[in-house]
Formats: sequence, C-alpha cells, structure tokens
Amino acid sequence: MSSTPSDIRTIVDDVYRRESRRVFATLVRLVGDFDLAEEAMHDAFASAVEKWSSEGVPDNPRAWLVSAGRFKAIDTLRRRTRFDASLEEIARRVGDSSSLPQGIDDESIEDDRLRLIFTCCHPALGRETQIALTLREVCGLTTEEVASAFLTSPSTIAQRIVRGKSKIRDAGIPYQVPSNKDIPERLASVLAVIYLVFNEGYSASSGESLTRSDLSAEAIRLGRLIVDLMPDGEVIGLLALMLLQESRRTARTSLAGDIILLEDQDRSLWNRDHIAEGHSLVERAFASGVSGPYAVQAGIAALHASASAPDQTDWGQIVALYDLLLQMGSSPVVELNRAVAVAMRDGPAAGLPLIESILATGELNQYHLAHAARADLCRRLGHRDEAISSYRQALALARQEPERRFLERRINELQ
Repeated sequence: MSSTPSDIRTIVDDVYRRESRRVFATLVRLVGDFDLAEEAMHDAFASAVEKWSSEGVPDNPRAWLVSAGRFKAIDTLRRRTRFDASLEEIARRVGDSSSLPQGIDDESIEDDRLRLIFTCCHPALGRETQIALTLREVCGLTTEEVASAFLTSPSTIAQRIVRGKSKIRDAGIPYQVPSNKDIPERLASVLAVIYLVFNEGYSASSGESLTRSDLSAEAIRLGRLIVDLMPDGEVIGLLALMLLQESRRTARTSLAGDIILLEDQDRSLWNRDHIAEGHSLVERAFASGVSGPYAVQAGIAALHASASAPDQTDWGQIVALYDLLLQMGSSPVVELNRAVAVAMRDGPAAGLPLIESILATGELNQYHLAHAARADLCRRLGHRDEAISSYRQALALARQEPERRFLERRINELQ
C-alpha cells in the first residue's frame, strides 16, 4: 500500500526528531558554517516531504538527508557567489565530489556529533557561551530551553549563541576532536553540556510532558562516547549518574502523566539493568581516585537506587555526600538538596530553617523547586497558611504542566 502525504509527513517528522542534529553536525563539517548548515538541513527535510512521497522512503534516510543538504548548500553558495566572489573557493570545496563518501557513511556521521561538541567547547569561547552554543547547535534545544537551563533570559542566550558562532568562524576554530593533551581543558564544558541535556530530558523545563526521553537517551549516548574517549573518574561518574536517574523514568509519572514523588514510586518499575550498570560505574569512579562532583552525585543516586523502600534510604550517608559536594564548590541548588536530605534524616523542623536561609539570600527566589521544598516542610509541620503561600509561589514560577497540576493539587488539599 502506497504512503499518503500525511504518512510521509509523519515519517519525516519522526526522522527529524531522531536524526536532525546528526545530519546538522555532518553538514557543519562539510560546509564549514553553522548557519549555512542549518539552512541546508531544513531545506533537505522540506525536500524529503516532496521526494519521498513520489520516490519512497530511502533505506538510509540520514545519509539521504546529508547528501540532499550538501547539494542544497552548494546551490546556496553558488547563488551567493554572484554577489560575493570570495565565496567561490568555498563553493568549489563543498562541491568537491571526492568529499561525499567520507561525508555520509554512518560511522563518520556518529563521529561528527563528538567533533561538533568539542568545537563548541573550544577554550577560545567563554564557558557559558560554550555550553549555550552546544545545547542549541549540537543537541537542538530551543533558545528558551537553554535559557531555562541557565536560569536566565532567552535574549541573553541568543546573544551568547550568535557571539559563539562568530568567534568560531572568525578565529578559524577547527572542527575536530582535540588531541589527548588538549582534551582535559575542554572536558569540563563537554560534561556540563551533556548533563544539562540529560536534565532537560529527565525533567523538561516546560510543556505538557514531565520528561523527554529522546534528550536523555542522547545525553547517555554522548556520555558513553566520552567514556570511550577518556575513561577518568568524573566522566565515568557522569555516565553513572545519568543511568541511575534514568532508571526511575517509568515510575516517575502516572498513566495520566501526573508526577509521582520518589517516596511514592513503585520501585519494581525501576530499570534494574540501568541500576546495576550505574552501581558498577560508581565503584569504578571512586576506585579511580579522581572523584569529582559528578561521581559524588552518582554516589547519592546509587544510595537512592539501593533502597528497597523509602524508609530504607540511608539519609545520613546522603547528607554526608552532599557535605562533600559542597566542599568541592558552593552551590545554592546543592545546599537546597542537602537541606531536604537533612529534613528526611532529622525531621522537617530541622530542614525548614536551612531552606529559609537559602531563600533569604535571594539566589533561588525564581527557582520554583525551592519554594515547593519549603511548602512541603511547612505542610508536614502543619503550618497550613505558610505552606499554601509557598506552593502558590512555586506555582507562579513553574512552567511544566505536570508540576503545575501537582502544585495545584497540594494547594487544594490544604484549602
């Protein structure tokens, strides 16, 4: 049975979700320009809607799109050479047919994701620009999603992205994985990027769904690539952390898409393969003698994963690991998580003043989870009016629909 235009549109949309950033990464290598590659990629997908309707879906859609995008870029460059003769050499190079086989085989396309990450994380760029650029260009997060990850405005992120692309172009930053001696100075930014992508997939910053499994899976895949490239303790720790957190995905929401808190989750739904691999990686990370923040966070996640029931959680050890994490670098979010762990270990009356002192600094006033944490402790202590007030503050800041429904239920229960 032949495919209808609607069928083809659905297929193309699905391929776009799965493959667009891989196609983009290879086009950047082939054409040497972010904006031209982005334009060519979108032209290729638009062409796919038309061509696949009449010719059928190709056996290798990704390679077809890379090839189509490359030719679209060549056409664009040739049009531009009429007005700018300096582009003739670029058009000739991009149009060189000898580059095509290397450009579209599956292995090189996979490698292109890693090349692009390290290009975006070049030390010539500022740290925040590195991360924002990679999240947007490599992983396809929207400017608004990147802004949410940074707790800043979309306009600020847009400026960082534009400046980053200009710097890469003007400085002639090479599109390649660095040599072994240069990897360490680039690694911290790369790991930060991967973890921010994972977090956006594990707990989406906005929208109807609590999670985006495509982003989490992509972050884990990138984490495995980095472990293969440089298996030190922190890299292994990050992969362990992502796997242990991802193990709870199925249990985190109801069939209706509503949030289920950790203490209420059906632990039989947790992915035991992820947990087993995560535990093994945590042991490797700590045994390496180089245990940084990601490895410590993985240790905390492993303690949660080890508990057969909520009351079996070793909150004392979790607080100790948060103390270690704070020694590595102060962070208001880590302080908040530690305060919640203290409340679980010693009771809500012990945790509440810690959270209130964090909020008093003003650093987390726009972070809805800080207000939600205070509200929960007030609720447990029977401070009804204070709990309602903090839940309302959290609700005003929350952008994700499942979280908003959860907060509204809490308010209704208290009222």
